[in-house]
Amino acid sequence: MTDAIQIVTTVPDLADAERIAAVLVANRLAACVQTSGPIESTYRWKDQVENTSEYRCTIKTLREYYPQVEAQIRELHSYSVPQITATEIVAASQGYLDWIAESVGPAPATSGKPATATEREDDA
Repeated sequence: MTDAIQIVTTVPDLADAERIAAVLVANRLAACVQTSGPIESTYRWKDQVENTSEYRCTIKTLREYYPQVEAQIRELHSYSVPQITATEIVAASQGYLDWIAESVGPAPATSGKPATATEREDDA
């Protein structure tokens, strides 16, 4: 088991998905947010069966940041009861897990010098 998790939320349109993704990644709460859709959702709401198109956001982060990610999603989300679910990443390549860990949380201290071309290629 790892400390890495995937959080899923669904939103009514691509603009909402892009906004949530941008805020989470910019604030280092997520290493990556993948947006897919549109998807069709059928659900019960206020005792009625509803069907609507939505976009799914899959958020890669660490377990310790779940409360902050949830709070940020709630702040940005247009639904009164948004889907916010998390699942453990039970296995993954070590390089991928390292990348998630390095991409979230406080920004690492930098040396103040620009990255070399090789360092930039390694980051790609």
